[in-house]
Amino acid sequence: MNNKEFISKLAKRCGISPAEAVAGVESFVTVITDRLKDNDQLNVSGFGVFEVKMRNERVSVNPKTGQRFLVPPKIVPAFRSSNKLKDKFNE
Repeated sequence: MNNKEFISKLAKRCGISPAEAVAGVESFVTVITDRLKDNDQLNVSGFGVFEVKMRNERVSVNPKTGQRFLVPPKIVPAFRSSNKLKDKFNE
């Protein structure tokens, strides 16, 4: 499902216009982004948790040259699904 199909389905299900659905999705993504930038997590009940995780530094190898190099540590966004969401897949 691409973004256009998602917006269309969301608008139809909620009984709103596609423009309102786009605004809602953009607002949701903005809230998630803002929370993650503040190193905070966002818990969406029944869906899951959006959080930031720290990746440790590691040694990587360039497959073409075989040269080894150090990849620095970095912060990455992560999603952990709730048990309710997992259970819906196993029904």
